[in-house]
Amino acid sequence: MTDHRPWRGVLVATALPLRDDLSVDLDRYAEHCSWLVANGCDGVVPNGSLGEYQVLTPEERARVVETAVAAVGGERVMPGVAAYGSAEARRWAEQAAEAGCRAVMLLPPNAYRADQRSVVAHYAEVARTGLPVVAYNNPVDTKVDLVPELLARLHGEGYVRAVKEFSGDVRRAYRIAELVPGLDLLAGADDVLLELAVAGAKGWIAGYPNALPRSCVELYRAATTHDLTTALPLYRQLHPLLRWDSRVEFVQAIKLSMDLVGRRGGPCRPPRVPLDPEQEAAVRAATEKAVAAGLA
Repeated sequence: MTDHRPWRGVLVATALPLRDDLSVDLDRYAEHCSWLVANGCDGVVPNGSLGEYQVLTPEERARVVETAVAAVGGERVMPGVAAYGSAEARRWAEQAAEAGCRAVMLLPPNAYRADQRSVVAHYAEVARTGLPVVAYNNPVDTKVDLVPELLARLHGEGYVRAVKEFSGDVRRAYRIAELVPGLDLLAGADDVLLELAVAGAKGWIAGYPNALPRSCVELYRAATTHDLTTALPLYRQLHPLLRWDSRVEFVQAIKLSMDLVGRRGGPCRPPRVPLDPEQEAAVRAATEKAVAAGLA
């Protein structure tokens, strides 16, 4: 990866392999990061929601970043640096910089429904580290919506360079492009990848490549080059799995798919609990169908 915008391309929001005793398996995580890059992914995003960062100790969280950098190089690692406090988020960005990362991903304040002044101050604080910041808009979970007008302000102030868009509202792609053409739009939800790619997304912070990297990368490349003859049927095949990325149980679902294709996903830490039998059967059937179709 030579682009000075390391958030472009397919960056996998990595699931974190846990042992049966719920300890972090860093050796397996290092191998997983290397495997993703070897299978065509452009980089990894550790310590996102899919990586269960909220239930890691500070030492574990730091070692996850260091492990990813050692495995694939800092230019391919863009950690999530979300925290309840702006000073803590800034410290995680500083840790990422010390580890050799070239960019970080940051949620807005999410301990409460922050107003726009608080959001701007939060991003300003983390931007002080000097690393490029990718905003992460997830209004479903955070209750704070980085609407296009607010993104334009954050970009105009020099606080963010791109946005991971997880609102699910694909219409925003066009409004963002009108208001702030210099801001890179990244698909943030797997199940709207095609729509956002056609609308001009420059990257995909993706979940399901954890289990199916080659077919997901093929989908992204076809979609962003507007090769719909390739992209559309592949998207239809993958969509029964991709839509799990937008569900509450996305971590459990993706980890189960990883286990089924021979990758170690393993259990999740509480308060996440295993999928219920109906959910597990649905993920299992969709994964097995994808494997049978040669998509694994």
